[in-house]
Amino acid sequence: MSDTANAPELLVERRGAVLWLTIQREERRNAMSHGVLAGMGRALDEAQADRSLRAIVVTGAGSKAFCAGADLQSANAFTTDYSEPYAPLALLLRRAKASTLPLIARVNGACMAGGMGLLAMCDMAVASSHAVFGLPEVKVGVFPAQVLSVLQHLVPRRKLAEMCLTGEPLTAAQALEYGLVNYVDDDVDAKLDWLLQRLLDKSPAAIRRGLYTMKKIEAMGFEEAAAFTESQIALFTLTEDAKEGQQAFQQKRKPQWKGN
Repeated sequence: MSDTANAPELLVERRGAVLWLTIQREERRNAMSHGVLAGMGRALDEAQADRSLRAIVVTGAGSKAFCAGADLQSANAFTTDYSEPYAPLALLLRRAKASTLPLIARVNGACMAGGMGLLAMCDMAVASSHAVFGLPEVKVGVFPAQVLSVLQHLVPRRKLAEMCLTGEPLTAAQALEYGLVNYVDDDVDAKLDWLLQRLLDKSPAAIRRGLYTMKKIEAMGFEEAAAFTESQIALFTLTEDAKEGQQAFQQKRKPQWKGN
């Protein structure tokens, strides 16, 4: 990560085929600002059009905090205009929901309040062993309303109610047990790299269309999902990657993906 003085609040950095979005507000425990949320939204939008990108990593600077949520030191921590029906965090969550590039959270420290929304909007997550997770909003007289839109299907209902109503945190081990993260490791970067390598050698076309399919059927009933996916599988087989993958399997060689 960059330690440059006067660095922007959000560092958007390309590392090979992976786009890194790093909140750079260590003095505020990487609390979200409206600028951070807007910058992430723009980065997600632009990334969708770049076929050379394969994944997006979301993280915070330093080792103490992934994201502490809204910046409660700000006079406008949650909104700047009460007449505006679309809140900054909700707009970002919508963009993440529409992303066909895999989002991976690198949870390098405390993940609290709105930071839990950033975690939950990602498709996968790797956490440091010292990370802690929580929804402490009730302690300051509010509630994790927006975060519930992406958390409600990740965490068991009764555990989610306990987190929301008591505001008490979870350890990294508990987050792993409840399905908030995929992996917990003392060396979060080594584990993240391991996960990325398992992703980057797979078909870009299959992942892009696969994420689209997964996200579309989340809110569908069984019959609607079955009807949608039985048409989608035919489209998967028409891609160049599908043809290449089957030929490579038959010829016992490594596939050369084109991403279309």
